[in-house]
Amino acid sequence: MQIETIWIVLAAVLVLVELWAINRVRKAEGKSSNKLVWIVVIVFVPLFGLLAWAVAGPKHTARNPHSPQARQ
Repeated sequence: MQIETIWIVLAAVLVLVELWAINRVRKAEGKSSNKLVWIVVIVFVPLFGLLAWAVAGPKHTARNPHSPQARQ
């Protein structure tokens, strides 16, 4: 495999991961302004933005319909 092909594949993977992260940010609960800041950081500083979002970004908490908290 040529070195250019590897860079193209890595760039395509990065774009797919960015799109996935942007979709997760968009669906997360929270203020619209916070979501906008995360999306801007992810888009304009891709690697750092993805790492920062993974560490400090909004966490998705799936609610279990069978949990005691869901019955209240």
